[in-house]
Amino acid sequence: MLRPVTTGSPRRRHTHRRPRGRTTRIVLALVAAAAVVAVAALVVPMLLPPGPRPPFQLPVACGETWQLGTYPGHDDYDVDLFPIEGEAWGRPVLAAAAGTVTVAGINGSLGGRTPENPEGPRGRGGGYWVKIDHGGRWETQYLHMLEPPLVQEGQRVRQGEQIGRLGSTGNSGAPHLHFEQRRGWEKVETWFDGSPSGITHDDREYTVRRTSNNCD
Repeated sequence: MLRPVTTGSPRRRHTHRRPRGRTTRIVLALVAAAAVVAVAALVVPMLLPPGPRPPFQLPVACGETWQLGTYPGHDDYDVDLFPIEGEAWGRPVLAAAAGTVTVAGINGSLGGRTPENPEGPRGRGGGYWVKIDHGGRWETQYLHMLEPPLVQEGQRVRQGEQIGRLGSTGNSGAPHLHFEQRRGWEKVETWFDGSPSGITHDDREYTVRRTSNNCD
């Protein structure tokens, strides 16, 4: 005896599964919320007004007198430091104020200028360099150092701690320290031991001598 023949699709059992589309939307919403929180954590501090200027000192050894200078095309507020006496190569470069190292590496390319070959080929950019965050949206930068920095990213340094040695890596014509102070998004006039350096614009050559009070 033949069994009854049915037509059409067989019935499916009803389940209580949550539609996939709804689950995907929830996951995407959570990911988007996490991204917004992460971006806010980075951006909001940069929108706050800068704090008071840290007590910056010359980034060189206590009691030494150095020449600070600029020249046309050097860029506003940039300072080059040269020792008045003694050999320049390898002089200690010190933290101008306490802070946290945010960059320690190579900017551009190193070139080939060394104490043994001072007329070697120039590199590009700042060569071996360090950047320090001093809090309150203040930071300092130290360029053209001789060797890899003596500090690393994330390291906390105290004022006067040695972070490298003076050299001529990157786009540099002679051993010196290129130094910058920054407030928020912009470079500003460098201050040392509570006084402005006087180096503001690069429309003319300008030099001044200062003695370091970066002492323990």
